[in-house]
Amino acid sequence: MYADDETVRGILQDTGDTWAVVGLSNNRSRAAYGVAEVLKRFGKRVVPVHPKAEQVHGEQGYASLADIPFPVDVVDVFVNSDLAGAVADEAVAAGAKAVWFQLGVVDEAAYERTRAAGLSMVMDCCPAIEIPRLDPRR
Repeated sequence: MYADDETVRGILQDTGDTWAVVGLSNNRSRAAYGVAEVLKRFGKRVVPVHPKAEQVHGEQGYASLADIPFPVDVVDVFVNSDLAGAVADEAVAAGAKAVWFQLGVVDEAAYERTRAAGLSMVMDCCPAIEIPRLDPRR
């Protein structure tokens, strides 16, 4: 319901290749780290967004979406569901084209607000699972 193939494919193939990954740090045991590796392998630029603002996978990190000094196409959200809505609102304000809530991240009100603002969005879904399944470049 929140991750139909058409929307998933559109975000992965047509929305753009600069992905801000909110919650990405150098902690290799966290899911965000591995998903970011997959995104990079499929040609995405991965921009870490984390309070530590540390460099990850060779890319400068930023403390918030608002701190990123260039356009971001997709905001990939690895925070708890109770914090995700605020991140989606920040993505809209930052001019992103799409928002992606990871597996287990669900906020139906944020989904509705984000879609109403004209952004593509998927929720409770993982691009590291979907991109190899849907990307013709695999």
